[in-house]
Amino acid sequence: MMSWLPLGFAQPLVLLGLLSLPVLWWLLRMIPPQPRRIDFPPTRLLFQIKPKEETPRRTPWWLTLLRLTLATLVILAAAGPLWNPPLEGTTSRAPIALIIDDSFVAAGTWEARMRTADDLIGRAETDNRAVTLVPMSDPTRDISFETAGAARVRLKQLRPKPHAIERSDMLVPLGRFLSATPDVEFIWLTDSVDLGGGKEFVEALSRAVGNRTITVVEGGLPPARSLVAAENSAGALTVKVLRSTAGSVSSGVVRALDLKGLPLGDASFSFGLSDTETDTELTLPVEIRNDIARLEITGEASAGAVQLLDKRWRRRSIGVVTGATLDNSQPLLASTYYLTRALNPFADVRLADRGSPAQAVTQFLDQRLPMMILADVGNVAESKERLTRWVEEGGVLVRFAGPRMAAGEDDLVPVRLRRGGRVLGGALSWDQPQQLAAFSRESPFFGMAVPNDVTVSRQVLAEPDSTLNERTWATLADGTPLVTAQRRGKGMIVLFHATADTRWSDLPLSGSFVDMLKRIVGLAGTTAAADAEGGGSRNSVREMVPPTRILDGFGVFGPPPSNARPAPTGFTGRATSEHPAGFYGPPEGLLAVNALAPADRLAPLDISALNARKEAYRMSEPQDLRGPILLAALVLLALDALVVFWLAGGIKRMLRGRPRPAAAAIALAVLGSTLLLGTPQGSSPAWSQEANQELTQNLPTILAQPRQQQPAQAPAKENAQGEEAAMQSTLHTRLAYVLSGDAEVDRITKAGLQGLTMFLAQRTALEGGDPVGVDPGRDELAFFPIIYWAIVPSAPKPPREALERIDAYMKQGGTVLFDTRDAIEATPGPGGAARSPGMLALRNILSSLDIPELEPVPKDHVLTKTFYLLKDFPGRFSTGQLWVEASPVENVDDQPSRPARAGDGVSSILITSNDMAGAWAIRPDGQAMLPISAGEPRQREFAFRAGVNIVIYTLTGNYKADQVHIPALLERLGQ
Repeated sequence: MMSWLPLGFAQPLVLLGLLSLPVLWWLLRMIPPQPRRIDFPPTRLLFQIKPKEETPRRTPWWLTLLRLTLATLVILAAAGPLWNPPLEGTTSRAPIALIIDDSFVAAGTWEARMRTADDLIGRAETDNRAVTLVPMSDPTRDISFETAGAARVRLKQLRPKPHAIERSDMLVPLGRFLSATPDVEFIWLTDSVDLGGGKEFVEALSRAVGNRTITVVEGGLPPARSLVAAENSAGALTVKVLRSTAGSVSSGVVRALDLKGLPLGDASFSFGLSDTETDTELTLPVEIRNDIARLEITGEASAGAVQLLDKRWRRRSIGVVTGATLDNSQPLLASTYYLTRALNPFADVRLADRGSPAQAVTQFLDQRLPMMILADVGNVAESKERLTRWVEEGGVLVRFAGPRMAAGEDDLVPVRLRRGGRVLGGALSWDQPQQLAAFSRESPFFGMAVPNDVTVSRQVLAEPDSTLNERTWATLADGTPLVTAQRRGKGMIVLFHATADTRWSDLPLSGSFVDMLKRIVGLAGTTAAADAEGGGSRNSVREMVPPTRILDGFGVFGPPPSNARPAPTGFTGRATSEHPAGFYGPPEGLLAVNALAPADRLAPLDISALNARKEAYRMSEPQDLRGPILLAALVLLALDALVVFWLAGGIKRMLRGRPRPAAAAIALAVLGSTLLLGTPQGSSPAWSQEANQELTQNLPTILAQPRQQQPAQAPAKENAQGEEAAMQSTLHTRLAYVLSGDAEVDRITKAGLQGLTMFLAQRTALEGGDPVGVDPGRDELAFFPIIYWAIVPSAPKPPREALERIDAYMKQGGTVLFDTRDAIEATPGPGGAARSPGMLALRNILSSLDIPELEPVPKDHVLTKTFYLLKDFPGRFSTGQLWVEASPVENVDDQPSRPARAGDGVSSILITSNDMAGAWAIRPDGQAMLPISAGEPRQREFAFRAGVNIVIYTLTGNYKADQVHIPALLERLGQ
């Protein structure tokens, strides 16, 4: 078997027969064809003594090639070729240890990996060998053997994790396991990606395994792709697309979505032959780019292919106001020049028009900017009150000192200032310019490298008081504050005690100046009313936010798992098991945690240090190629016979007055072309063999009666298909829906029932089959416990036969869920009844059925507690009611009471208008197909729960009405 090619042979020794092809070629080349027959009439003896055409001495080369190809095909078919064969086994009968990389890297090809693991477990089950599954993401799990059946159950429960795995954590449990069980066959299903520490793990594993051979399954699958390093630059939102290995040209699309999952734009990307990373950009207006909350690679179901964005990625608009007049005469030395150059990579800078600082401040306040910078502005008396109110409502005000601030008095600063400032060589002078001190842990600048080439020669001093240390973000080497801040209301004031140009310090010339401003900009919201983060308190940077919406390994949002822990507000690393990828914190201040950090790259895993036998993953189930190869050999054999027949002059003799052999040759040619073309598109191989056999059997009749048509075989075929469908419906519980005649409605209904079936498999023990569309007038309905009927007002009323079969189905224990899908369109009619096109169409249908008395679902009905405890049954809409058969009212001690359901019966009819299938409908990429109407944020989750209750109710009846369950239910309800 070739591990690098998805082709194998059941009997590879038969391929030795290919060595006989040269001998066969020599024999075929030397044997001449049959001599041609030439008429020799006596009357033309003198004209044709010597023939003009001579019989060739050797077989033509093309006929030799044809026969060699025929022999090759026969040998290949005898060897039992398989496309995508199962992994090659070993002769060992030792237990199997199956090590599985289950990080997000494997999510995109998870099905193929699980198929390979299931094949290995099946082989172990055949050989009666024990199995242990070792997922790399769980080093705390005890490694112990179990039966193959139990291992298969555990395998189905495995899911990829939304974070990278630390393979080195598995070395200790693997070492203990190897020392305890020396006789074991190791098989490692790896994702072939190294995110750090891969080489060390392979070397340590090699030492632990020793001389034993380990089978490593890698390759054969498309490389994993991920997104990192999103940046909202000046003209576009850029993001890096990574892949683990190069060697092929590929392309794709990155899609941008907002918090509600609505698409905002697409950007294409492509990889060259040797590229492992590429950039793509979304050129959208800054207002739309600021709404992007999720970037994803379309068609890549992986948490690594998703890049979540929070407000740290928003590009903010910042107004810059300066009080100096030097800006006009020497613009390259002005504070606005340094501020603009520092802010441009991550913010949109707006410079004030010419005029007074108060007018400029008023201009920016009218534009409702989230952040404003005042460079050496000493007096904004005309706008001070309004500016103060803007800060308290959430604005971030950054001020830089200068001569005007040093000479003035202003209380719109975080600390009290000493007039005059501190000057090198003055009364409060330094002996030499001061450098910056290290940033404290409480500062937002913590973690930044302290520049050793930045000095300050002059500053505005702060008056010492009890709050000065708490409000200080950066200090000089002598302990005097350089940057102070104070929270005011929802906003903040930040003060640099030096200028924004190079007059007092050379800080504006360093990269630290850019980093400081970037972190401050990150504290500003998108509007003036947005909440500011950070603050000047000492505990603000240690604030923790809980997980709210977490990605699973496939990149789909879901509730936080039990092991998820709150994350610090400044979290910037890659996701971990305690902090899985997703959103953390409240909706107004979400924190995005991604599977990869901006500096991460996908590198191929080097396993050369292992004594390993390599295998490749298979993309699909094994396929036996003997049939197609034998069919091709038969076609070549027929072609060879036709060629020999032609060379022998048979065609000429047929054309000389022998019509019946000519018709036979034509029929054989038709049969050969049918075999050559193979199975018609859309038909099964069984149909093709059936048709060919029928053609062969009826060939004499066809030749004798060329105009007679063959009897139709459609009814027998339909019966076979009906029996197959009945067998599938009997073996698997399947939901059904009535075909409405509207293709779009049927598509949404089928997607909805598929989504509900998947939800049932995830939350309950029911693993149903694919939903089935039925025609009540033609199909058998007894196989389905419940049938969903989406009412289409424009559809004609079903025929009488179909309604009679529906009526019989309901009376024989089946349940029909009618959904008019128009809860928002329903208007009260006479007597309080709802009137809408869908409801009128439903009444027209129900008028021909024997319908019992109906009522809205009572609060104590078994439907409200079959599986989940529910108050109502929403779908896309939540205003409609769910109607069921009315239950009899019993009197106990003269007090009316309503049982959950009488007996063990199930309501034969359910009616709703909330469009449940629309809420259940899921696209192939895992996203919802239709939006939910305004209401409860978790309405779609409750719609799925309502569907679970309805299905479980139809399958199990009202066993929950048993008195045994009432105490537990009352305790659960808190009654």
